[in-house]
Amino acid sequence: MRIGELAERTGVSVRSLRYYEAEGLLSPDRCVNGYRTFTEDDVARVLQIQLFYSAGLCSGKIAELLPCVSGDDTHLVPSPGMTDELEIAKTRIQNQISLLTSSLSVLERVLAAAKGTDTAEVPVPSRPVRRHRGMHV
Repeated sequence: MRIGELAERTGVSVRSLRYYEAEGLLSPDRCVNGYRTFTEDDVARVLQIQLFYSAGLCSGKIAELLPCVSGDDTHLVPSPGMTDELEIAKTRIQNQISLLTSSLSVLERVLAAAKGTDTAEVPVPSRPVRRHRGMHV
């Protein structure tokens, strides 16, 4: 398959796929005319790359981790040096989940109070909740 089809099937932009190739995360074959050709394995690989990016890993760490993925894509055996990086990524995600859970709780209370279904005061978070541009509560 060509790069456009891979982009469509994975939901990843063509530009990102070219970046993955430049970073050594993908190694497509080339036709005589120079077009990249990808296989079904590349679809799975792109999805793995996306998963690792969403975990907060950089392309260099992803390049180290990808060879550790077994053929069935469900069993990872990272090298001993990777465990520290993975623990950091895990902690970062856990902190994000905690922050989002707190933010959701506050938002649910505000909505309940606005609808008149909850008369309790909205609790003040124990730590500042980060605001995103365009979101004013």
